[in-house]
Amino acid sequence: MTISLLVPTLNEEAGMRQIMPRIRPGWVDQILVVDGGSTDGTQAYARERGYELLVQKRPGMRHAYIEALDRLTGDVVITFSPDGNSIPELIPALIEKMRSGHDMVIVSRYAAGAKSQDDDAVTAFGNWLFTALINLLYGSRYTDSFVMFRAWRKDVFRRLDLDRDESYRREERLFGTVVGVEPLLSIRAAKARLRCADIPGDEPPRYGGERKLQVLRWGAAYLFEVFRELAVWRAPGAR
Repeated sequence: MTISLLVPTLNEEAGMRQIMPRIRPGWVDQILVVDGGSTDGTQAYARERGYELLVQKRPGMRHAYIEALDRLTGDVVITFSPDGNSIPELIPALIEKMRSGHDMVIVSRYAAGAKSQDDDAVTAFGNWLFTALINLLYGSRYTDSFVMFRAWRKDVFRRLDLDRDESYRREERLFGTVVGVEPLLSIRAAKARLRCADIPGDEPPRYGGERKLQVLRWGAAYLFEVFRELAVWRAPGAR
């Protein structure tokens, strides 16, 4: 099983200088930095360190994933935030859990023994609410359905139609934003009855940079996805 580490960035130089040196050679087979148009030294730092760098053509997190897909060489993709929220030392445990036969493993901020130091009251409640709704409606057992730090089999992304603009177009037009991938990935993985698991992992505070959350627009768009998916998308092979 080969591993690609996908590192989306947007003005993350401060965090990258603190976090990326902690990723040890040999943990993964590929590190791909996908930059959304940074105006600080993020791109220069990635080149300085010898990381493979892809500059996005379209802004937004989901476009980072979609544009990176053909450049990712691993059987398994780990999506990793370099701003300090993801703990590099958890990468080996994440890989080990994937090796036990899972399709997706989430580093959960809300699993027993873990905590988030980056949440506020609004985001903590929102994460709880959406995870509870997804579990109730789709029969999953997630403790954290939104977090970026997770591993998934690369072929799953296309099997779940997450590489298709059509999967996100309606909510993005309705709410005037570009959404992320993780909520829809969690929903469709549950609908397809993929083998998913959580491992506990703290979420430390970020190193510098700006928080990029669009709480109201993203919240509305993700709530739309939760209920739309009850009727619209069917897992491959489902009747």
